[in-house]
Amino acid sequence: DAEVMALMCSTLSMAGVNSFYLDLGHVGIYRGLAQQAGLTADQEYYLFDAMQRKAIPEIEQLLQEFAVKSPEKEMLSALAMLNGGDEVLIEAVSVLEKANNDVKSALDNLGAIYMSLKEQVPDVDIHFDLAELRGYHYQTGVVFAAFVPGKGQEIARGGRYDEIGEVFGKSRPATGFSSDLKAVLQSAELEQNEAKGAIFAPCLCYASSAQKSDLFEFVTELRGSGERVIFELEGQQGDAAAMGCDRVIVKQDDNWVVEAIS
Repeated sequence: DAEVMALMCSTLSMAGVNSFYLDLGHVGIYRGLAQQAGLTADQEYYLFDAMQRKAIPEIEQLLQEFAVKSPEKEMLSALAMLNGGDEVLIEAVSVLEKANNDVKSALDNLGAIYMSLKEQVPDVDIHFDLAELRGYHYQTGVVFAAFVPGKGQEIARGGRYDEIGEVFGKSRPATGFSSDLKAVLQSAELEQNEAKGAIFAPCLCYASSAQKSDLFEFVTELRGSGERVIFELEGQQGDAAAMGCDRVIVKQDDNWVVEAIS
């Protein structure tokens, strides 16, 4: 779980998102408390909806209507307030002291994931929200999301879902994440150096296989270093400058080199 979260952080950093924080939760906590309280499926759903909206008065009202008894009533009521830094984990141990073993196991799991994650990405801010239940109906463990300060919508999200493949007859544990590429690009702080044009690569429609292979290898190296390379097409109208290129690839002493357009 922590490794996948660290991968998500690295992905966002490489995309140019330099300021973000992680929001962590665990669906096993609410699920275990709902089971301990004896909630029906409908009751669990309505309370879940109120939890997602952090509607404290509504949560209190629902717990009253569902005749949830102590200590489950107090623990479910407190769940929506358990959000903040790593002090939340310490507070949760006390607040949920009378919870069942499933809840305590989920808390232990969340704490272990946090410790491992801090070792892998020590500079990333981590926020806890124990009432955050995104993906509740299919995820089975930790849930996480990445947010950019000042924006309410996550730019990446993920979690554990242990029943993947069950419909195909083989249930396997898995953890993954997805990201909104548009949101990532809008949040990216990409380097805005001087406008660097692309490199124009000549058309080799009639060249030998060896010549093509050498050029393709050279272009791959250039692209790997971050350069944009545009291949000339057969019969193309417009020169390198028209394609936004400020350099061209030419053959020089049997080697491909890059030259500036004079």
